[in-house]
Amino acid sequence: MIPAPSQRHYGMDWLRIGAFILLILYHVGYSFTAWGYQTPTRGVVWWAEIPLLGLSAWRLALLFAISGYASAALLSRDKGRVFEFGWSRLKRLGIPLLFGLIFVVPPQPYMGLVNGGYTHGYLYYFLHDAFSYRQILGEYVPRVMHLWFVIYLLGYTLALCVLLLALPRPVRAAIGKACEWLLAGPLLIPLGIALVYLVRSEVRFGWTDMHEVLRDRAAHLHYGGMFLFGFLLRGSEPLRQAIARQWKIAAVIAVLGFLWVARDCWLYPGRVATPAREYEWLVFAKSAESWAAVIALFGIADRFWNHNHRWRTTLSEAVFPVYIAHQTIMVLVMYPIRGWGLTALPEFLILCGSVAFGSWAFYLVGREVGPLRPLIGLKRHKTHRLPRPDSPAEPTSA
Repeated sequence: MIPAPSQRHYGMDWLRIGAFILLILYHVGYSFTAWGYQTPTRGVVWWAEIPLLGLSAWRLALLFAISGYASAALLSRDKGRVFEFGWSRLKRLGIPLLFGLIFVVPPQPYMGLVNGGYTHGYLYYFLHDAFSYRQILGEYVPRVMHLWFVIYLLGYTLALCVLLLALPRPVRAAIGKACEWLLAGPLLIPLGIALVYLVRSEVRFGWTDMHEVLRDRAAHLHYGGMFLFGFLLRGSEPLRQAIARQWKIAAVIAVLGFLWVARDCWLYPGRVATPAREYEWLVFAKSAESWAAVIALFGIADRFWNHNHRWRTTLSEAVFPVYIAHQTIMVLVMYPIRGWGLTALPEFLILCGSVAFGSWAFYLVGREVGPLRPLIGLKRHKTHRLPRPDSPAEPTSA
């Protein structure tokens, strides 16, 4: 795969940008399913589950794998100094996490409470109830909502730092070579699928992510493993070449896995349980789709997207602030428009447009105000520079 490990892989930037856009569309679409999202806005569109299930198996695994790749690039930028790398990631992820939990997330449970009969204004709620650690009208506060992803990513990053400090360099090298030997060959696809299936079928809660650090063992094994896979990929030429050879096969497997998942959704929509005799096949199909889609998308990003563009720097920088803001904006718009009598399509378009406009405005305003930049996940000083496509650039960020 190109370029060499010392250079920035633009394909990974585009893949990260696209993955977060799909994640936002997924959250908007969630409001139109029987699964519920706080309170669905205007009812259920039965077929909306099918495209969402086409994303759900791999979207988060992909994001954690990209984050692992980015972490390896950033550690290389810090010349392998683990303390410097860990401290920089703690600041870059921890500061916006605290800001988001205190100021961005609270409007989401508040809107749910108002929908359930809560009569106090937002200021009263923020000062008295938002951080009371109790249940109010069936809603437990405080909540982490969509920022669970940042919590997990920060946790995996700090755990990686501990491992790097605890394991001697020869041991780390031996582990890396062993993993490379297993994956950089014909076992890349079947072994990855088998490991995902083992975790999601045998560990408690299976494919149901709990978003609770101490209970989410299946998610930690899956997403933490993907994070380490991305970390390994950044420095492994044999593994990169194996993906380059096998991504088309992986793409076919991912499509086949999705078709089985779509079949299950068609036969057992909404909250209708999949019969026990078919459930293991569903778990296997999702596992195959999850791993194969990541391999296929890594291969596609390398083959077709590894080039620079004048918008790449801005879009790459905007991803994290947009992610922080998007769900709160969606919820704030979702509740007021429920009574407008709209059909599904115009409501979906209003939600998408509102989230896109509001999240982009959040980024544009925040990036221009120096003290706000660290709060929304940006560097303290602006770095709007367009690197030349034919020269190495700074490592990718997550």
